Amino acid sequence: MARPSTLLALGALAVAAVACAPVADTTNQAGVPATPASCAKEGLALKTPGKLTIGTDKPAYEPWFKDDDPANGKGFESAVAHAIARRLGFDGAEIAWSTVKFDAAFAPGVKRFDFDVNQVSVTPERAKVVDFSKGYYTVKQAVVALENSKIASATDLAGLRDARIGVQVGTTSLRAVKDVIKPSQEPNVYSEQIDAVNALKNKQVDAVVVDLPTAFYVTAAQVENSAIVGQFGAPSGTPEVFGAVFEKGSPLVGCVNEAIDALTSSGELAKIETEWLGSAAGAPELR
Repeated sequence: MARPSTLLALGALAVAAVACAPVADTTNQAGVPATPASCAKEGLALKTPGKLTIGTDKPAYEPWFKDDDPANGKGFESAVAHAIARRLGFDGAEIAWSTVKFDAAFAPGVKRFDFDVNQVSVTPERAKVVDFSKGYYTVKQAVVALENSKIASATDLAGLRDARIGVQVGTTSLRAVKDVIKPSQEPNVYSEQIDAVNALKNKQVDAVVVDLPTAFYVTAAQVENSAIVGQFGAPSGTPEVFGAVFEKGSPLVGCVNEAIDALTSSGELAKIETEWLGSAAGAPELR
């Protein structure tokens, strides 16, 4: 996603280059290396020996982080980063957080972090100059309406069928409106997202549909007295995912992928998402 200043990848740790050099991944066009053979803590090639250095932006916004403090383990990306660290053998005291601007995380060059988490979408273009972990979050769509409107009280997709919906042209959000919500009237389509947001402000539409990270920004900074009605899964197609960012050629990627696989299969990753990006964050699931 094109993250506004507040919005916005998770990432990776390390195996010694000799013992665990990543193998080229032939199944992922975004350049995610395969899992290494061994990820013992003592063999990881870290920026600072004995410390896992994780980068993110500052301010660190909710619900991705809590109280502008990535080190507390609260908020979705902080919780995910700490969970990955634990899988790699690090406790909270062994994590060093580094402030890294959003666009600097995936710019070319040497990095001062082992991996970065900052709502960075995995794209082939970015993967030309950095490496990514497997996705730790699949971006969902969200409905934003003015508080106290009839749409704001909807608890399922059926409650949105008669809404006047605003959405940006050419986006996955537009496809989601047509394929998932299936409103009774054609959505109002705008050339720019800000135009859809302004239409909501001016009550020209009942709701707008944007990706969930953007929805948090809209309600926090763009439209007063607005609220996220809920979130829902995108239609079929290649999903947008957030991944941890690494320096190009980092031997740590495979170990972080291994950790993400373990968190996924155990259900812990889904539990973290539900806790920090679900109803508690003001974004209940719409079905």
